[in-house]
Amino acid sequence: MNFTEEQEMIRDMVREFTKKEVEPRDAWMDVSGFDHDLHKKMSELGLMGIHLPEAYGGGGGDAVTSAIVIHEIAKGSASEALFLDAHWLAADCILHHGTEEQKKKYLPMAAAGQIFAFGLTEACAGSDVAGIKSQAVSEGDSWILNGGKAWITNSGIADVYVILAKTEPDAGARGVSAFIVEADTPGLIVGKHENKMGMRGTSTTELSFDNLRLPKDALLGNLGSGFKIAMIALDGARISIGAISAGLSEHAMQLAKKYANERHTFGQPIGKHQGIMFKFADMSAGIRAMTLMTYNVARIKAEGKRHTLEAAEVKLFGSETCFKICNECLQVFGGYGYSKEYHVERFVRDAKLLQIGEGTSEILRMLIGSTVLAQ
Repeated sequence: MNFTEEQEMIRDMVREFTKKEVEPRDAWMDVSGFDHDLHKKMSELGLMGIHLPEAYGGGGGDAVTSAIVIHEIAKGSASEALFLDAHWLAADCILHHGTEEQKKKYLPMAAAGQIFAFGLTEACAGSDVAGIKSQAVSEGDSWILNGGKAWITNSGIADVYVILAKTEPDAGARGVSAFIVEADTPGLIVGKHENKMGMRGTSTTELSFDNLRLPKDALLGNLGSGFKIAMIALDGARISIGAISAGLSEHAMQLAKKYANERHTFGQPIGKHQGIMFKFADMSAGIRAMTLMTYNVARIKAEGKRHTLEAAEVKLFGSETCFKICNECLQVFGGYGYSKEYHVERFVRDAKLLQIGEGTSEILRMLIGSTVLAQ
């Protein structure tokens, strides 16, 4: 990768921070949930808004810078990297589609460390955006929002939400609009925290909207543009999933490599056996491919080019490959890998989410396949 001198400095800074602060907290977060102290340290380091324009208090980085940060953090904690990805997903909606007044108000908040969340998924609608049931009805100088959301990363700890709701119920995906909702708005109800299989260091809850009243200027972008806003945001988030996949896979392989060189069977380290050697050959090649794909698509985004297909490809390939690698690493550990005393079983649980969030592998195969066939 051809990084600038500044990007190399950021990479080295985040790599050191991850080793000292992030990686030691990952097992704790798996048991105890979101780490507010770690979030505070990330904010103080400027990571929460590192890619936001300097005019709004950010670091002025580009999509490659974002990928570097997510990639390095994922080498210590996939949960913490996913938390940052979700924060950026919501903040980017305002960056790319907000009015100047909205940008001046909310982007400095995001850069300073206030937490943002993106609310698309509902109990009966996720990939099927047209199936959203939440509705926002115009009433005088307000919008009245009713409905609910499910599986929202950062919900329950977020200060600001970007929420998608139907404004024209009969218009399908074209009847969906986006709204900025502050966490202390009356009528916003945070439900139970999900007891998840993996990524347990992130906060995930249900949300309910009970006659939640929003000012007219809470509308983000044009009326009916919510689907477009969501799809553009997901293009960027899928690059982050590629970066998380590469970082988590590398972390798992490093632990498995150490074990394979130390554990002896039949008079030699298990890494000397061809069956184990072959696993590491495939894992190393997969990690290199994920990493190169991720930074290639990040570069395309940084150049302002459309990257919907490429982002879907890196998300699909990265998530599928990461799960296979983490599973193989557990196999290298044998019975020890199945024990919660060792980190690798957590990595398998974390990796599974990557095949589901930001578009399931099945949806992405449909998107990629239909796009390629239409070219």
